Amino acid sequence: MTESTVPLLDPLLERYLSELRIEGGLATNTLESYRRDLLRLQRYLRRHQLSIGDSVSPHRIRSFLSSLKQETLSAASIARLLSAMRGWYRFLVRENLVEINPLRDMTTVRRPVRLPRTLTHQEVTALLELPVRDRAENQRDCVMLELLYAAGLRVSELIGLTLSQIDVNLGCVRVVGKGAKERVVPIGQTAGKMLTDYLEHVRPGLLKGRTSRVLFISRRGRGLTRQAFWKLLLQRARRAGISKPISPHMLRHSFATHLLEGGADLRAVQSMLGHADIATTQIYTHVESSRLRHIHRRYFPRQLGRRRIRIENSVKRP
Repeated sequence: MTESTVPLLDPLLERYLSELRIEGGLATNTLESYRRDLLRLQRYLRRHQLSIGDSVSPHRIRSFLSSLKQETLSAASIARLLSAMRGWYRFLVRENLVEINPLRDMTTVRRPVRLPRTLTHQEVTALLELPVRDRAENQRDCVMLELLYAAGLRVSELIGLTLSQIDVNLGCVRVVGKGAKERVVPIGQTAGKMLTDYLEHVRPGLLKGRTSRVLFISRRGRGLTRQAFWKLLLQRARRAGISKPISPHMLRHSFATHLLEGGADLRAVQSMLGHADIATTQIYTHVESSRLRHIHRRYFPRQLGRRRIRIENSVKRP
């Protein structure tokens, strides 16, 4: 049987992914990443006349990982692939389909600390305070951006919001995040006022008598896609004079960074972001530390370069 006639994904893998979705509550994007990673492993094993459910040696796994270097995968991608493989082989051992997990004694690839890219306070202000145009879609977009920043939402959380998740009277939003975990996040007075105006005056005009449980809708009465929101963000960023590359997640990063800059408690930021592990939130303390080091190097009077200049000037004096 040629590889082209074999089902795209082994039925056993489909069963495993279905279990992760139902019992593990993993987000759709995470599941799709695991699917791609395990499909990559499946193809490699088939080239060596092995099935994805067969017992394999640690040497075979190391050979597979070595082959990835030729594909120029990033350290983050390899680390995620390793995570998917670890879960897969734990599943096979648990189901008594293999005896030994080939990754049991393999050390985890350390991912380099990569600081999240953020917007400055001035850039956020320029983006959120663009003049509001008359079109209903433009007014909707203003509210979406304000809420994205005010609550530190992921773009998938934003476009998936329903009417029942918003409480403008209490000034909060109930978010369903990764792993179907819920959190309640305050949204502030500005976002609350804009939401109220959107619900009373803008959304009814977009619906045109139709009904929808989705909060932010298009003129067709449907929710927006991630791609559509990304496009409108890029357009508004250009209008605001922001030249750096921008993404929806940068507003979430900026939300966390700006809170910590203002003295917010790390645990409180963790709760608002919906991070299961506070180590994930601590990356934003690195951002703040990096900013402070930059300020120190720039303004502290006893920097080496400034001292050298002063010494050279004093030597030149007669």
